[in-house]
Amino acid sequence: MKKFLLSALFYFAVMTVAFSQTISGYEMDEVNSGKDKVEFYFFGHASLMIRYNGQHIYIDPVSQYAKYDQLPKADLILITHDHSDHLDLRAIKAIINDSTDIVSNNISALKNLNSKILGNNQSIVLNSINIEAVPAYNTTKGRIQYHPKGRDNGYVLTLGKTRIYIAGDTEDIEEMKKLKGIDIAFLPVNQPYTMKTEQLLNAVKMINPKIVYPYHFSYTNKIEMQEIIENNTKSEVRIRKME
Repeated sequence: MKKFLLSALFYFAVMTVAFSQTISGYEMDEVNSGKDKVEFYFFGHASLMIRYNGQHIYIDPVSQYAKYDQLPKADLILITHDHSDHLDLRAIKAIINDSTDIVSNNISALKNLNSKILGNNQSIVLNSINIEAVPAYNTTKGRIQYHPKGRDNGYVLTLGKTRIYIAGDTEDIEEMKKLKGIDIAFLPVNQPYTMKTEQLLNAVKMINPKIVYPYHFSYTNKIEMQEIIENNTKSEVRIRKME
């Protein structure tokens, strides 16, 4: 019994979240990852920022969702694909400096990004952060043209002891079964472009993360998303302003 209590206390210590308003009023969650904290700043849709060990990591920055000229300069920018709700050169220009690293897929790099190109299943280590590019694509007939297989990226980041999966625009693809040790997963839910709620459930079962952040979820029923995941898996669902 004592061992069980100690294990439970350790889990909650590792995954403690402080929810607050910060950086110009954006929502923020804070997670402990060993000796370093991981902070998530939620801007909207697929745009967010992660702060870790003094570094600022931006994912798919788009001007519509944040005032990027008022935010810290980027140490790292990740671009999943070249659609305008994921890649915005104006937002990128507002946060880059001479030391900013940009990682993208090949087609995004063609838009004058000066990025380090990763294809599916390739990886790179930048400033002690391991970045794995993983597949992201549509599988349903009639949707495949939105995100064809082999073109776009999702990313897995290893920050200290925390592994974070940022899925990009994808459905519940078989490759998700290969993802191991995922603590936090950002999963898109907006048919017809990404997943239905039922597909989200299947994705969570394949990945088995401790925490799920639905994002890019448009008009999907938020209560239904949370209930279907928490009633059928052990994952916790956290809804933030990521429509």
